Amino acid sequence: MLPSLSGLNSEQLEQWFEQAGEPSFRARQVLDWVWKKKVNSIEAMSNLPAALRVKLAEQFCLSPLQHSQTQGSEDTTRKFLFRLQDGRYVESVLIPANPALYGERADRLTLCISSQVGCAYGCKFCASGLAGFNRNLDAGEIAGQVLAAEQLSGERVDNLVFMGMGEPMANFDHLMAAIELITGAKTLHLGARHLTISTSGLVPQIRKLAEHPQQIRLAISLHGATDEVREQIMPINRKWPLAALFDALDYWNSHKKQKLTLEYILIEGVNDALEQASILAMHASRLRAKVNLIPYNTVEGLDWKRPNEDHCHKFRNILREAGVSATLRLEKGHDIDAACGQLRLKQESEEGKVVFKPSRS
Repeated sequence: MLPSLSGLNSEQLEQWFEQAGEPSFRARQVLDWVWKKKVNSIEAMSNLPAALRVKLAEQFCLSPLQHSQTQGSEDTTRKFLFRLQDGRYVESVLIPANPALYGERADRLTLCISSQVGCAYGCKFCASGLAGFNRNLDAGEIAGQVLAAEQLSGERVDNLVFMGMGEPMANFDHLMAAIELITGAKTLHLGARHLTISTSGLVPQIRKLAEHPQQIRLAISLHGATDEVREQIMPINRKWPLAALFDALDYWNSHKKQKLTLEYILIEGVNDALEQASILAMHASRLRAKVNLIPYNTVEGLDWKRPNEDHCHKFRNILREAGVSATLRLEKGHDIDAACGQLRLKQESEEGKVVFKPSRS
């Protein structure tokens, strides 16, 4: 596989040009073509000498992602399927704002991006891990999803959530290299406060991210207010139970200004007891966290169900009455399996040919 130009920062490009006997300002030109002008080919970098363009094309690809398919939802959410150089696939979801429900800016556009092919953590509500873990995405494959989404949509993405396929914190080094590209002044230049990393609760990486100077936001896939309940849903809780997780979140709060978000998928008869709401309210108040409630999204192969809407509102109201900022998020993209927990790729064999497509699982 060729390294991608979208995966290299300014220093790495300057080093390559120096080794190639080229002036360092060529690095700035290439970054401008890739990230600002969003060119579709190396050949189109018209202010580079023709011989240099040939040399670049021999040693690099422009992007490691090849657009394979777009699905559109009735709510205008779009899900993009990308083919990687090794033949594997990942998905990204472009989500429009919903100011009527969530008070968002009408023009806000959020991209949910993937950090791994598959996932090893086995969260019981999530489709991404059902096929197991394949590999980490590199920085170019992560950051390249933003470029590709902007090229395909013709719109500026102004909010990123690392909540797609995979556990972002398990791919920490590549994740942070991608964030450098996404936030860099010479590259995409998106403010760190517009980035949210979601994690199932990798305690050492939470502490490590807390020490990072950028004000990146953090969301915790909690889904249970007690160890007994959470362990039914989140296998990681056996390694890092709630006491260890909350200790890491206290450390986070001592280093960061932004409020934490506790993500809580409501599953009928599993974690939706109103007693759980009361305990969750206690945790959220102590951590000064807001709570994002998400009714469970159907995943083929799992028998769980979402609670009825009235019960979801009762659960939310207990949090609000305790003074906790709580949102009941009615998911977007549910009809194209782009909602929370639904991203997964289904592989089929058809007359000896391997076909990949987004699935309803």
